[in-house]
Amino acid sequence: MGIFDALTTAVSGLQAQSFALQNISGNIANSQTVGYKETDTQFQDLVSNAALGQETAGGVFAGSTASNTVQGTLSAASSPTDMAVDGDGYFVVAQPSNTSGSQSTFSGVQDYTRRGDFSLNDDGYLVNGAGYYLMGVPLNPGTGAPTTSSPTVLQFNNSFLPAQATTSIDYQANLPSSPSSSAYTSGSYANDPTTLTGTGNGYVQGADTSAFTSQSLDGGSATAYDSDGNAVNVQLRWMETASSGGTTTWNLFYQTDSTATGTTAAWQNAGTPFQFNSSGALTSPSSGSIAISNLTVNGDNLGNVTLNYGAGGLTQYANSTGDVSVTGITPNGFAAGQMQSLSVDTQGQIVGSFSNGQTVALANVTLATFNGEDSLQPLDGEAFAATPESGNPLYSATGKVVGSELESSNVDIATQFSQLIVAQQAYSANARVMTTANQMIQSLLTVIQ
Repeated sequence: MGIFDALTTAVSGLQAQSFALQNISGNIANSQTVGYKETDTQFQDLVSNAALGQETAGGVFAGSTASNTVQGTLSAASSPTDMAVDGDGYFVVAQPSNTSGSQSTFSGVQDYTRRGDFSLNDDGYLVNGAGYYLMGVPLNPGTGAPTTSSPTVLQFNNSFLPAQATTSIDYQANLPSSPSSSAYTSGSYANDPTTLTGTGNGYVQGADTSAFTSQSLDGGSATAYDSDGNAVNVQLRWMETASSGGTTTWNLFYQTDSTATGTTAAWQNAGTPFQFNSSGALTSPSSGSIAISNLTVNGDNLGNVTLNYGAGGLTQYANSTGDVSVTGITPNGFAAGQMQSLSVDTQGQIVGSFSNGQTVALANVTLATFNGEDSLQPLDGEAFAATPESGNPLYSATGKVVGSELESSNVDIATQFSQLIVAQQAYSANARVMTTANQMIQSLLTVIQ
C-alpha cells in the first residue's frame, strides 16, 4: 500500500502548498494596506502509526501564524487626525449596529486595530478607512478631567468651548532705579498722587488722572475675560512712593474707570507695596504673588485675581529710558469659541482648536494590549476580535500614540517572493510524486494484464 500512501501524502503536500500560496498572495495583495499584519504559514508533519523501525514519512498539515507583534514602518501622514501606535497596543474601535440621521448606536462590542487613518465624518465621529469608529476617554474641556472611566465611542460636535474667566495674571517686569517721571513726592496721601505716601491704601480720583499719569510709569496692559467671556482691558501703572536708606517702595495701580471725572475713582491701588533693596532685588512681598481683590474695570467685575510674578519676576535695575520694561504679562481665561479642527498631540490626546485661539485636550486615545496577541481573531478591515486564547484586553499598553503618522503593512515583499518560489517548487515536486506513483500503478496494472 506504499504507492497509495505516497499518493495521499502528495495530495496533502499539494493542499499545504496551496494553503501557503493563498497566504502569500494575501500578504502581497496587502503590502500597501495601512496597519496590515502579514499571515505566515506553518507546516506540521503527520506521522503514521507504525511499529518501531517501520515508520514512514507521513503527510503534512499547513496552518496560519500571525505576526501581530511585528510593527510596520511608521511614515508621515498629511491628515492631523491620522495616528499610529509606536510600540505595543491597539486602538479600541467599534462598528455601529444602527445609524439614523446623525445618531449611531453601538452594541458595546469592542474590536482592535492598528489601522490609524482616522478622519472626522459628518456626524463628528473619527472613522478609519475600514469603517471602524475610534473609542477613547472623553475629557472635560474646562478641567481636563476624564468624564468616563472606560472607553466609549468618541464624538466631536462643532460646539462652543465655554468661556473661562481670568483668575490670574503672570507678570514679569523691571522697574527703573531712576524713573523718568517725578514719581515720588513726600507728603500725606489724600486722593492726590502728588502727595501719595508709601502706604498707598487708596485710589486716584478722576480729577487727578493727568497728574497721576505724569508721575507714574506705564506697567503694561493685558486682555482679561469675565465669566461671560467679555474682554476686559486691564491697564497697569507703577508709582514710586518712598525711597529711604537704599530701600525703594513702589505701588501698583490698575485702571478702574477710563472715563472717570471728579472724585470718581479712576485708578485703584492694588493694596500691596513692593520694596526693593539697593541691589535691585525685591524684598517684600516675598510670596511670589499678590491677590488683587474685587478687580473691576469700567463696571465689569473680574472678582479676585492673583498677580503671579514668581522668584525674580520683579526687579529694579537701571535702564537707559527710565521706564518700566515689561517682559511678560499673560492672563489666563478666554472667550467662548467654536471648534474648528481636530488633531493628535504628542501626549496621545485628541485636541480641538477653537476660534478663540485655544487648543484644548478633548479625549485620551485608549490603547489595549493582550497576553496572547497572536491569538486574536482577524476581521475584515485590519481589525481583530478578542478570543479566549488571546485573553481579555488590558489597558496597560506601553506603546505611544503618534499623531500625523501611519503604520505601514509589515509585509516584506522580498521575503514573500522567495517564499512564493519555494511554494511553487514544492507544489511541482508534490505533483511529480503523484505522476511517479501513477506510472508505478500503471506498471503494476500492465503486469496483471
